[in-house]
Amino acid sequence: QVQLAESGGGLVQAGGSLRLSCTASGGSVGYYNMDWYRQAPGKQRELVASLTRGGNRNYADPVKGRFTISRDNAKNTVYLEMNSVKPEDTAVYYCGAGYGSGPVSWGQGTQVTVSS
Repeated sequence: QVQLAESGGGLVQAGGSLRLSCTASGGSVGYYNMDWYRQAPGKQRELVASLTRGGNRNYADPVKGRFTISRDNAKNTVYLEMNSVKPEDTAVYYCGAGYGSGPVSWGQGTQVTVSS
């Protein structure tokens, strides 16, 4: 089973940018559908962005045009580029790897806090 580790979270001002990384071990990110989820306090975990093995990208409506998911197979890492962040983007961000019916492996999460 692939292991995932997120990094890059932190405190950022509204309107700023942040890049999250998800590095895999024990498997290749190019073999899986890779997802970024987030969970805000008191809310359910929600899908933010997904990148299929074939390279198709999908985004949740609240982040379309602001977030970009990408993959570097050589570094075995998936990224989430977050631009024009808003306070409502504050959450713990998780990456997941799966085969098409949702993740089978999860990272531990990284906290993103956007100040207004």
